[in-house]
Amino acid sequence: MNELLGAKSLLDIDDLTKLFSRLAIDVAFAAIVIRVVYYRLYRNREYVFTYFLFNIITFSLCFLLRKVPIELGFALGLFAVFGILRYRTEPIRIRDLTYLFIVIGIGILNAVANKKISVAELLLVNGTIVSATALLELYPTNRSQRSTPVQYDNVDLLRPENKSDLLADLTRRTGLAVKRVEVQKIDMLRDSAEITIFY
Repeated sequence: MNELLGAKSLLDIDDLTKLFSRLAIDVAFAAIVIRVVYYRLYRNREYVFTYFLFNIITFSLCFLLRKVPIELGFALGLFAVFGILRYRTEPIRIRDLTYLFIVIGIGILNAVANKKISVAELLLVNGTIVSATALLELYPTNRSQRSTPVQYDNVDLLRPENKSDLLADLTRRTGLAVKRVEVQKIDMLRDSAEITIFY
């Protein structure tokens, strides 16, 4: 069976325990960033799904590939695939991209740490990343404005000359003191737009 799967052994308890413990640390800290900080502020469930899977896939790739000697060309090719995926997808906001970088970084950090790095050091670095993210996002003086995505049905008000009417309409309909608006996508067939409101 081992030869058929190309593995040295069917089950290695020590390696499996190490994998589960590292994965638990990784998912715990990623969950704090994604659910407690990001989702609490932006309520975007689609990105929550993306961030969790990116984190777990990155962790798994790094954890398993560090046991195998790989050439530099293969490693660069792997990152090139991620780069191509990035350019083939629709553009996302800088803040969402920053969260993506954070969850990928946490995954890599927890996967590649070796015996030279103590558990205390690993927890301290994870805690620092999570604390900095939470402090910068949730502390009231650092967050004078919040934002949320909205599906908007009055495309005529999106013209630059109608800016004051647009803000007044959004404030009336949402009950939020809307300060500015960013247009993400306009759907001319449905006469609607995806916008982000800042309040």
